[in-house]
Amino acid sequence: MFSNLRKFGGNHKKIPILHVNNMCCSEIRASLKRLKPCVPLGRNYSSLPGLVGNDIKSLRSVISPPIAKIRNIGIMAHIDAGKTTTTERILYYSGYTRSLGDVDDGDTVTDFMAQERERGITIQSAAVTFDWKGYRVNLIDTPGHVDFTLEVERCLRVLDGAVAVFDASAGVEAQTVTVWRQADKHKIPRICFLNKMDKTGASFKYAVESIREKLKAKPLLLQLPLGEGKAFKGVVDVVSKEKLLWNRQSEDGKDFERKPLLEMSDAELLKETTEARNDLIEQVADLDDEFADLVLGEFSENFDLLPAEKLQTAIHRVTLAQTAVPVLCGSALKNKGVQPLLDAITMYLPSPEERNSEFLERISRLLLPFADQHTEIPSLTAGNIALTVGLKHTATGDTIVSSKSSALAAARRAEREGEKKHRQNNEAEKLLLAGVEIPEPVFFCTIEPPSVARQPDLDYALKCLQREDPSLKVKLDPSGQTVLCGMGELHIEIIHDRIKREYGLETYLGPLQVAYRETILNAVHATDTLDRTLGDKRHLVTVELEVKPIETSSVTPVIKYAASVSEDLPKVSQEAIENGIHSACLQGPLLGSPIQDVAITLHSLVIHPGTSTTMISACVSRCIQKALKKADKQVLEPLMNLEVTVTRDYLSPVLADLAQRRGTIQEIQTRQENKIVTGFVPLAEIMGYSTVLRTLTSGSATFALELSNYQAMNPQDQTALLSQRGGLTQVL
Repeated sequence: MFSNLRKFGGNHKKIPILHVNNMCCSEIRASLKRLKPCVPLGRNYSSLPGLVGNDIKSLRSVISPPIAKIRNIGIMAHIDAGKTTTTERILYYSGYTRSLGDVDDGDTVTDFMAQERERGITIQSAAVTFDWKGYRVNLIDTPGHVDFTLEVERCLRVLDGAVAVFDASAGVEAQTVTVWRQADKHKIPRICFLNKMDKTGASFKYAVESIREKLKAKPLLLQLPLGEGKAFKGVVDVVSKEKLLWNRQSEDGKDFERKPLLEMSDAELLKETTEARNDLIEQVADLDDEFADLVLGEFSENFDLLPAEKLQTAIHRVTLAQTAVPVLCGSALKNKGVQPLLDAITMYLPSPEERNSEFLERISRLLLPFADQHTEIPSLTAGNIALTVGLKHTATGDTIVSSKSSALAAARRAEREGEKKHRQNNEAEKLLLAGVEIPEPVFFCTIEPPSVARQPDLDYALKCLQREDPSLKVKLDPSGQTVLCGMGELHIEIIHDRIKREYGLETYLGPLQVAYRETILNAVHATDTLDRTLGDKRHLVTVELEVKPIETSSVTPVIKYAASVSEDLPKVSQEAIENGIHSACLQGPLLGSPIQDVAITLHSLVIHPGTSTTMISACVSRCIQKALKKADKQVLEPLMNLEVTVTRDYLSPVLADLAQRRGTIQEIQTRQENKIVTGFVPLAEIMGYSTVLRTLTSGSATFALELSNYQAMNPQDQTALLSQRGGLTQVL
């Protein structure tokens, strides 16, 4: 049967998450030999849950807590919103760590790759397991940089819930929209944490409005801040009408007290909180019929009499239904508001059994993850997260089953159950998880080993890294050089650095180039005949086809057959034809870039008896190449969504620079003291932009990029590009 042990695996130094029913990373045994734990000296860790010294106090409580007491969550946000700092505080207050880590000091638990500590960013997702007030929490800290969006995707698809962290001074930012969209896609219930309430320019109201407007979500205000910016000192619990104040003398934020709001000492605050609570009750009642009946019946005259537990239960249901999102606030860096966030995680986010996944399976060897530490366990029940060892032929997106027959049997049973439910839900889809959608790379460069003798070592390193990171693509160009394709400059830079540190290879990168594509502007016909005799067998194929442009964007060619061809076409011949078509569209006639947005119609096919399928594919491929050369051709370039956050003083030079980069400004918004410039810019014009932007703005501006689409280059730019390439072709 299937497994729903949301299992994670990876190397010892960093746990790039492997879900046993959906994703796999590098070969763990080899990684364990190659890598050493990278825990900074002086960092203290508490014992693993349930462990006293080297003895297991209660093995069952460690590996098999009640499923209702398990929470599998991810932390997601835009870069620099404070995800990793929030995770650090969570681990400290739960007792997992004995000292507070800091991103700037490079001693956080979940950012323990050397590249992460040097740059102060999260690159790979990391899993940690801890207990909080009787609950087992499996937490994943995900990256916020756009180059590593796939890391977020492959985590969210199997997690039960998520915490979206926001910079309270910035609200919803570019990458926040991306990860929120990913969570919507996988139907992940989530709660929002407005972080950095102590930051100058922090605005609770602005951040909430941006959630409502930009994410189209319904925020449920469970807390109100006590002050903003430097005046921030605590939060008000709207549900219980209490204020939470942190002890100023406590450096680590562990000491805080709850005080009920009183009419005598907190008149204005009590009035504001009561209004907020009444609004919250009305919001939840609009979204939950069971709660509405309760409110309109027993408590219609006075909402103050409604018990907090009843409201919390209703908020839990609304959160699971994803009709609204609870909103909390605090400052992770200043150690305020994290403990109530932990309470909200256990109270409002779902347990595995509430996500309707019921599978069973055994794995040969299991490890319980604690970032860069782990302990071996004999078994694991559904709903938990663990590492597994020895999966040599799996990759991200795989669903692991005990046997092919069990998979088919489970799928058939699920389909029958689905039919009984009037086909409202396809239960088979719940059993077989869909593979992650891997974005196409937009940058590429050649990569060479220090010597020809080390080429096999480079091939092995790239193979392992590709299994771990499917957004990394490796191909060979016509000259036999290895070509590295990635999601951005930082992505390729990190891969290059990891090859050096983890595999001991000093590789050389060629110049970074943009991954262009090509298309055609008019329909063309072509005919080709392949006649070849090998030994005593004659291979003869004649093909007639048409290639024409299509308006809808399609990365792969649309394949059609004339009626006269499709009538008696054997399946093996059809596969050979389509292989030839796809092969031909990998390289266009202008730059050797992939062809897109074309439809290919096969009008005639004559095959001599005994002709091999390889010859059929070769003839079709050659015929398409002939047609493409005859057509009017067009280069397509990647167009990026750009968002720049800049102070008013530097707005003019930033706009002038973007105009020189063929940028198109879409909108300029005001956010506190900053201007938010959104627009589009060709990827080719944005390489090295971070350095230029720092220079223009004295280091005060930030920007975010995301691929929008591929657009046609204008004739002048296309001519300049082709002239620059000098007729040389590259394989992407």
